[in-house]
Amino acid sequence: MGEKLIVSHAPHIAGKDSIQRIMLNVVIALLPALIAGCIVFGYRALIVTLICVASCVIFEALWQKLLNKPATISDFSAVVTGMLLAFNLPASIPLWIPVIGSFFAIIVVKQFFGGLGHNFMNPALGARAFLLASWALAMTTWPQPGTSIPLFYTADVVTAATPLVTDNPPSYLQLFLGNVGGCIGETSTLAILIGAAYLLFQGVIRLRVPVAFIATVALGAWIFGGENGFFTGDWLYQILSGGLMLGAFFMATDYSTTPFTPKGQIIFGIGCGIITILIRFWGGYPEGVSYSILLMNVATPLIDKLTAPRRYGTSKLKKEAA
Repeated sequence: MGEKLIVSHAPHIAGKDSIQRIMLNVVIALLPALIAGCIVFGYRALIVTLICVASCVIFEALWQKLLNKPATISDFSAVVTGMLLAFNLPASIPLWIPVIGSFFAIIVVKQFFGGLGHNFMNPALGARAFLLASWALAMTTWPQPGTSIPLFYTADVVTAATPLVTDNPPSYLQLFLGNVGGCIGETSTLAILIGAAYLLFQGVIRLRVPVAFIATVALGAWIFGGENGFFTGDWLYQILSGGLMLGAFFMATDYSTTPFTPKGQIIFGIGCGIITILIRFWGGYPEGVSYSILLMNVATPLIDKLTAPRRYGTSKLKKEAA
């Protein structure tokens, strides 16, 4: 025979997806939320985002240069981390804080544990939790929509409460469009849904985690969130407020920190929803999305272990003996 058989290990069929393509799609999907943030909070939202992106890329490049590791900044993962970190910050944040947050996200959360795919929690959310614990006032000072924010932080910025901590709740339409106080990328549900629809169309994410997450928050808010007893809560207000939509579609779906089995993903989403409700209604902090995702990130290895399918050919007796 003139031809030789080529024997190789599985998988034998290669897909078109690559890290670069996936991350680029995420960047594209985040652009509507960035545009909405700039419309609501002005040019400073763009400045904060650019600082976060540039800092994340630079820190990753410097780390890999110092350790003689292959450069991976072209895969856009650092860009995604920078954008998500910026979206979790108020537009009035002092400009040196995003640089520190970017260092924590890239070096401490990501690179200390081996780089992309090895981090045990979402880098952007890990950095947000660190910044919130370190500079709580700056992280919880949200500018009034439409207010002109100086490039360099001053105490004269007109602030607004977020929908979760206000005595004058905004309308559903305001929440949907994003004309409310909050972080740069979390206010406009419309913009987030446009980006999420793009990711679903491209096959980058699946609906299991977001639907389980949002549905659990809606159910919990309806049961426990009412002032007139059980089953009277305004569930729609709760799912449109805060960072739920951004977290559910863009951070709870992170490949590295989310279970890989379908059953595990549903459990993950439900767990995020339960913790969010617990923190929102009975915790000392009005928003629980970030911490719920981080806590479930830590539980992901256990969820994977409990929901992993049985290997083909493994008998019941062998499994019980193990």
